[in-house]
Amino acid sequence: MKKHNFSAGPSILPDSVIKQAAAAVLNFDNMDLSLVEVSHRSPQFDAVIKKAQKLVLELAGLEGKGYEVLFLGGGASLQFLMTAYNLLPENGKAGFLDTGTWSKKAIKEADIMGNAVVLASSKDKGYNYIPKNFDIPNDLAYVHVTSNNTIFGTQIKDFPNTSIPLVADMSSDIFSKVLDFSKFDLIYAGAQKNIGASGTTLVIVKKEILDKTGRTIPSMMNYQTHISKDSLFHTPSVFSIYVSMLYMQWVKDLGGVAAMEKINDAKADLLYGEIDNNPNFVGFAAKEDRSPMNVTFTLVDESKKEHFEKLAQEAGIHAFKGHRSVGGYRASIYNAMPIESVQALVNVMKAL
Repeated sequence: MKKHNFSAGPSILPDSVIKQAAAAVLNFDNMDLSLVEVSHRSPQFDAVIKKAQKLVLELAGLEGKGYEVLFLGGGASLQFLMTAYNLLPENGKAGFLDTGTWSKKAIKEADIMGNAVVLASSKDKGYNYIPKNFDIPNDLAYVHVTSNNTIFGTQIKDFPNTSIPLVADMSSDIFSKVLDFSKFDLIYAGAQKNIGASGTTLVIVKKEILDKTGRTIPSMMNYQTHISKDSLFHTPSVFSIYVSMLYMQWVKDLGGVAAMEKINDAKADLLYGEIDNNPNFVGFAAKEDRSPMNVTFTLVDESKKEHFEKLAQEAGIHAFKGHRSVGGYRASIYNAMPIESVQALVNVMKAL
């Protein structure tokens, strides 16, 4: 029996994507070579990265709107600093919505490059909600938000309306629901949660916001460097980009982001419904801010912990313990998670 994988990342991939990727590792594009030994400058891989870039723009509805698509290394963690390098002038200010661990890390990195201003924070209640109705000063170089908070299980439902460049870390919910992606001037997402395998990071950037800081940017940290070389300034993670291409094609074949949203809503409704109706459990996040990607909850009676986890293990439930800073449980039900796995977890919860 294949386990029901609720890991927060690296996370579940669609079965069809795994099978195609596995086949390519053995023989890529009928070359009698493995995908992992093919040159990143070969015409075969060039076709892969161009298709991946095209799929990003298609799924986001950004074709012909002045956006560039990059696949870079370093994870979202590097983007915390890279966004500041490229968008924040020396002694400039950037505004941040502090909604948890990852936004705190982004604030720390930006503060190295200039002044990171916390516009609002949910720290007062252990990051179990999303701040709303906060002011945005007009002297900021950009505003940074984390769209979905994997550790605490919260998600932004309404993004701020501002004429200031808007930057979003969408690592754990990109292409999971319909959005007006043109509201954002820069989006980044580590692939390993919702669009692929670990090893590459997607960046979508509106080219017109670049080259305005007046600072000298090291080549590897400069978006323009990577744009000019079509993400091939250095050897990229060929395998990871290929898996992301397959994953995004899978989303497109399902009917695109709108179809994906309906599937994700059904999974989230099923699991949150059980949490709310089962007296053994209580949700962590405020109901209006609940994430459909990372469902966080705890036991009401901790004496049932051993029995609950034994039932889960017997049912093949894998990697659903909560983050150490929150405790309890976290079921990550990203795009690739089938509703059958969610039902398996719900069945265990009912049996407690």
